[in-house]
Amino acid sequence: MREEIFGPLLPIVPYRDLDEALRYVNDRPRPLAVYYFDNDPARVSKVLKGTVSGGVTVNDTIFHIAQDNLPFGGVGPSGMGQYHGREGFETFSKKKAVFYQARLNGAGLLKPPYGKMFDTMLNIMISRTRP
Repeated sequence: MREEIFGPLLPIVPYRDLDEALRYVNDRPRPLAVYYFDNDPARVSKVLKGTVSGGVTVNDTIFHIAQDNLPFGGVGPSGMGQYHGREGFETFSKKKAVFYQARLNGAGLLKPPYGKMFDTMLNIMISRTRP
């Protein structure tokens, strides 16, 4: 119970009420997943709002990872990034930023040496910003 468990082990930690269980979860590193079993919508909402985890499954366990359209992954010590679906594609992709400057543009007006045209434009801009 000191490290994240990856194996066929189910530790059982007793608790008196839901608040105590939520405190137990929140007093430890963020879990990869929270699996909560309950049919009361108010309690389910309390668990969803009261915990931070990589993912949550209500009333099931194994089908959590099988949902290709939902991102799967941890948060904090339980892992970084998301896998499956579009989020998985973006996690393992690198977007290349490309900027094309138009052939005809005003960028040349901002480069030295500054001349009469620059002085005129600067004076127009300054006079418009004064109250």
